Amino acid sequence: MKVAVFGKEYNDGQKKHLQLLVDELISHQVDMVFYQGYFSKIHSSIQLPQNIPTFSNHEDLLQGVDMLISIGGDGTFLDTVPYVRDSGIPILGVNLGRLGFLSSISLDEIHEAVQSIVRKEYTIEKRALLQLEEPHAAFGDVNFALNDLTIYRNTATALIVVHVYINGLFLNSYWGDGLIISTPTGSTAYSMSVGGPIVSPGSQNFVIAPIASHNLTVRPIVIQDSCEIKIKIEGREEKYQMTLDSRHSNINKGDELIIRRCDFDVNLVQMNNKDFYSTIRDKLLWGVDSRN
Repeated sequence: MKVAVFGKEYNDGQKKHLQLLVDELISHQVDMVFYQGYFSKIHSSIQLPQNIPTFSNHEDLLQGVDMLISIGGDGTFLDTVPYVRDSGIPILGVNLGRLGFLSSISLDEIHEAVQSIVRKEYTIEKRALLQLEEPHAAFGDVNFALNDLTIYRNTATALIVVHVYINGLFLNSYWGDGLIISTPTGSTAYSMSVGGPIVSPGSQNFVIAPIASHNLTVRPIVIQDSCEIKIKIEGREEKYQMTLDSRHSNINKGDELIIRRCDFDVNLVQMNNKDFYSTIRDKLLWGVDSRN
């Protein structure tokens, strides 16, 4: 078995947990390949096998890798997607961040998680992505997102108006700070923070949620992800901000955005003792009685 290890940041407080992960993989004779940027930060602190290979792009990752382990929070997990793309390589998230809806393995579960990986005692959960078809130049061939696409105003002094069409039919003109188009996975991220619903994975929906709407009657709406979403922007500024997950770009006033469901999914590794509903209960403290 061959496992890729991906991370972005490293500090001494993570040393014992990362060393434990490496030692567990070695003890089970699992081959490793590290993301080059992460390897350069940890190689002097962590005891690693000699001549360990590294990867730095999507093509490098395709060389016989069976699974990718993301070390960090959900932001780090999202950053693995441009490397995995449509390869089908499953991703397991080890949480060094805060909430960790995607990176669901806690630090004290590393030993059990590695054993489960080796024994293949896990399930694969397919997660849908959205794709920005136009303007294609905004993000090139990395024009997809696991969480969301967002549009923001460019200054703090002027509202943005976002006109939205669903399959050619006019939905609404949103006045405010911007708009979020999220997948079910992204429904527990930025969309949730602006009042959007939590949508279970596999529900085949998009959530359209306004950011700081200037109209109090406007609320998030859930649509089928088979729909085409077309967006036009109006406002005083000539350029506006747009993100696909953690990637940023600018969009010109007058540009037309076309958003669809991506033609491939991402495979998320789910341990047999975890599921989506237990994760949101644990992370959002559902059912916890603070009175006691």
